[in-house]
Amino acid sequence: MNLDDKDLFRDAMDDVTPLKDCANIHWLKSPSTKAPRQPERQDELDNPLTLGYLDIIPLAMPLEYKADGIQQGVLDKLRQGKYPLDASLNLLRQPVETCRQALFNFMQQARKDSMRNLLIIHGKGRGDESHANIVRSYLARWLQQFDDVQTYCVAQKQHGGTGALYVGMRKTAKARLDNRERHAKRSR
Repeated sequence: MNLDDKDLFRDAMDDVTPLKDCANIHWLKSPSTKAPRQPERQDELDNPLTLGYLDIIPLAMPLEYKADGIQQGVLDKLRQGKYPLDASLNLLRQPVETCRQALFNFMQQARKDSMRNLLIIHGKGRGDESHANIVRSYLARWLQQFDDVQTYCVAQKQHGGTGALYVGMRKTAKARLDNRERHAKRSR
């Protein structure tokens, strides 16, 4: 702390008086004496999805993302529900940490099974601070942390509308190879 900072601090604290009687203070929560919870499973250790400070996305702003190099037509077709869904994940009324773990496990399994089009149901909230909107805001952050996510957008009404997201995944190397072989057979 330099001299200017000390002066600023003294000026800011000039009219502050210390508390005289702290005997009437009742702490609602006592400090935890337990050791921090250890992850129970290996997938909890490997889950890189971040928690912490979150910019709440207003409900009026639709969630949408397109990775660099992805054509607008891919996002448009996804938004219109033109891709068949391979799997869905329901996060309704789940605690944020449960949602984080469930999403991580779901995305890992989707990648392993070469799934391309997913539906994630997060629910609709009535206000920006509602639980569903907090989960929705985390999803916007978390989904972009997966290299395999090419795009996501609000689902069609029949799949949950603003309470759900379509997620478009990158093709796996195996899927690209299968696709090349299928098209090679046609051209012969």
